[in-house]
Parts: sequence; C-alpha cells; structure tokens
Amino acid sequence: MLNNNKFFSEREVNLIPDVSQALSWLEAHPDALKGIGRGIERETLRVKPDGHLATTGHPASLGSALTHKWITTDFAETLLEFITPVDQDIDHLLAFLRDIHRHVARELGEERMWPMSMPCMIDPDQDIELAQYGSSHIGQMKTLYRQGLKNRYGALMQIISGVHYNFSLPLSFWQEWAGVKDAESGKEVISDGYLRMIRNYYRFGWVIPYLFGASPAICSSFLQGKESALPFERSDKGMLSLPYATSLRLSDLGYTNKSQSSLNITFNNLAEYIKGLKAAIKTPSEEFAGMGMKDENGDFLQLNTNVLQIENELYAPIRPKRVTRSGEAPSDALQRGGIEYIEVRSLDINPFSPIGVDANQVRFLDLFLIWCALAEAPEMSSAELACTRKNWNRMILEGRKPGQTIAMECEKAQHQLVYVGKALFSDLRRVAETLDGQSGEHHYQEVCDRLVASFDDPDLTYSARFLQTLKANGIGGAGLALAEQYRQQLSEESLEVLTEQQLSDEALRSKVSQQEIEESDTLSLDAFLKDKG
Repeated sequence: MLNNNKFFSEREVNLIPDVSQALSWLEAHPDALKGIGRGIERETLRVKPDGHLATTGHPASLGSALTHKWITTDFAETLLEFITPVDQDIDHLLAFLRDIHRHVARELGEERMWPMSMPCMIDPDQDIELAQYGSSHIGQMKTLYRQGLKNRYGALMQIISGVHYNFSLPLSFWQEWAGVKDAESGKEVISDGYLRMIRNYYRFGWVIPYLFGASPAICSSFLQGKESALPFERSDKGMLSLPYATSLRLSDLGYTNKSQSSLNITFNNLAEYIKGLKAAIKTPSEEFAGMGMKDENGDFLQLNTNVLQIENELYAPIRPKRVTRSGEAPSDALQRGGIEYIEVRSLDINPFSPIGVDANQVRFLDLFLIWCALAEAPEMSSAELACTRKNWNRMILEGRKPGQTIAMECEKAQHQLVYVGKALFSDLRRVAETLDGQSGEHHYQEVCDRLVASFDDPDLTYSARFLQTLKANGIGGAGLALAEQYRQQLSEESLEVLTEQQLSDEALRSKVSQQEIEESDTLSLDAFLKDKG
C-alpha cells in the first residue's frame, strides 16, 4: 500500500496539483461516482494467414459498415472498428466487446485480426482500398473524406490501429461537486468540468503511453524506403526499434498532423473551442489547395482544400464529445447540449489481450480521469498546449530511459519521472479506495499497486515486455503467432452477452437501413457536398 507522502520530499509532491481537499470531499461523497459511463472503440486490420493485408471487401455477413451499431470500418476496407454501447459495468463492457470479437473471428474464415497498433508486411506498391459505404451520398462522402486523408497524409498513417476509451461522469457527480440541478441547466458548468479534465490530461496524460504504450518498434516496410530522423536500431528480422520507446504510434511517424499546430485550438472554455474548430474547417490551406479538388477525370481528390476537411480530421489525444443527431456536426452538437463525455485516444492496441484492451487499463483510466476532473487546471495558452507535447514526446520516444525526467510548467526545472509518477499514484490510490468501497472489492487498489511498480522498474511496462517478444520473433513472427492464437481462442469461445440472433438481426437491419438511405437521396452528389460544406 502506498503511503501518501512516504516516498517523496515535499518539493516532489508539489510537482502535481494539491488534490488533498478534493480527495477528502470525494471520500465523504463516494456515491457521487455511481454510474460512470464507459464505451470502447477498438480498431484492427484484417490480414491474410501470411500477415499481409486482406484484399477482400468488408465481409457481407457482418452487415453494413455504414449503419451497423457495433461493427464498422475506419479508414480502409480492411480496417475493422468495433464499438460498444455505453456501459456502467466494466465486466459487462469487456464481455460485450469480446462477443463482437468472437463473432467476427468466426465470420472471417482464414483471415485474422492483427493484434498490434502498427501494421506490418506492407508491399512497396500496396494499394490500400478505402473503406466503402455504398452508393448513398453520405456513404460516398465518407469514402471521399478518406480519399482526402490518403492524399494529404498517405494511406499507411491511416491504417495504424488504436483503442478509444469514452468516459462520462454521472450527473450525480456534477450535482454534488459543482451544484448543478440537471444536465440541461448545468451544461455550461459540466462542460467546464470536462475541459478542466482535458487540460489536466494534456499536462499529465503522458503517463498513459509510459504505462501502456505497446508500439516500441515498427516494421521496416512501414517507412516504404523513406529516411527517418529517429536513431532506429535495425534487427535482422526487418524490425526498427528504439531502446526506450513506448508508443511510436503516437510519434510523428504515426497519427499526427503538423499542419494543424497553427490552429491555436485551446480547451479553456467551450465557446472558444467550438470557435477554433469551426474556423479550422474554413481555413484555407496552401498545401492542400495545391493538390486540387478533382483529378483530370473529374474524380474527387478531397472534400475541400481547407486545413480540415471535416471536424473529425483534427488529431488530438483526447476530444470533448456529445452524441450527434442525424446530419449534425460534432461542434454543433457540443454547442447545443454541451460536453457529454470525453474520448481518450492515446491507447495502443494491447497485444497481451485478444480484444486489444484489458480491465486493468479501463480501471486505470477511470482513476486518472477522475483525478483530472478533481485537480486544479489553470487555463492553457496554445503555446503551453504545444509545450506539453514535449513531455509526451519524451515519454513516447524514450520513456523507459534510466533517470528519465519530466518538465513541469513547460521549460522550468526537470524532475525525476519516478517521483512524479509515485506522487500521482498516491492520489490515484485514494480514488481507488473510494471506488472499491462501493463494491467491496479491491480491483482498483490492485491496479494501483501493480502499475506504480512500473516507475521503479520500467521493464514492467507494456512496451518493455512486448519489445522482448518482438526482438525474439520479429514483428511479423510475433504478430502472426498472436493473431492465430487469438483467432483460435475467440472462435472457440461461447458468446456471453450477445446472442447469434441479435448479431444476425443487427446485420440484417443495417443492410436494410443502408438501402433506405440510398433510396432517399434526391440531390446530386455535388449539390449534397456543397450543402454539407
């Protein structure tokens, strides 16, 4: 058990906000946390038995990727995405996600689900087919948006997989903590609370790639012959790695967009965030204008030539969200009802789990996000927001380096990661005790005790453990072995939460829904896109 101050000097404890008063409040109001909402989105590539990308279309037996509630595709036709409903029970949530995996594993035939974030075995002339959503205008728009992403950033960056964790605090929390009466009248206060959470996430969220980053290496084929400024070590199995890296997926090699750094979108108040987001989709880009809108055959190259084609193109490790109504833009939904939940986007695929994520990670994120909601979070300028990226990059590229340090408040003094991490976990354990007190279990406290040891021994982190496997087998060998192991395991397991009838019904419903959308189109595609723009 962690003693709150035993391991640190007073100076080291002050590296993180003083949350003692807020934690005391939480301990006196444990019921305020009853009803936390959680949802998971997991991406995974379909691959052939030899590990190369599948060239088949999205399996028809899975239903329509446009309208299915739980099974869709992301950038590419081969990139599956599984989506759970909102759930207040962690075991039920993960069982639901596992049921989707079990069903899909049986429907894929000889294809497998790739068990890592970074793709491998990419041929130099590989043609990665964009996700297809049928002939409706909205379906074509989704594909054209992906065409723009391909032309702007390259297809390889877009087939990197991750796990997104959606999290919401119950209304009871905001009623007790912030004095709101109901969700509608309190939407500004609740939104401010979530933005506070987001600012703290930017300041301290580097702990997520440190603990859970699982992409310390890449396949040499991922670079497609291009040079990298990173000092990679090359193995005889075609693997490129950095000795202390945690999550190359989150590095500049992965899902980032440098052209967005000048947008100056901040998280101090919702109106300011929405204004910045709306401006970004109207801001012309000289670089993207140079590509043109259509090719010589009149086919679209991108939806528009602005910095963002649509709002979802904004790359961020965390996003404020609200469920959108039909045809509604994300920013309009936020403007209408305020922030409903936040989406954490920094989790690599967990290669140690058949479903890409485990209960320890979910429980840690609960603890950390609650802490982010409780801790003071001064407003952040766009310059400070950019500055936090330096700590993230340090954790991403060399997080496990002996004696690693963290810079608090941007360029000020460096502090030992081990002390900052332990100070954070001393707070998290108090949150864990409160959550465990509701259930009479010790699951959250056990997660704290297990994970805090990673600061004294970085070899316990996911990236260190997985790097040993990758060095022994190569990325291709390790990926294929895990993909086959999980395929057999999931295929043989019985469903727990869903039934085959429910999955069959949803596949059929989604196909009918897509057909109805296609039959309802009246405008031309050009007119439809102009109206959407």
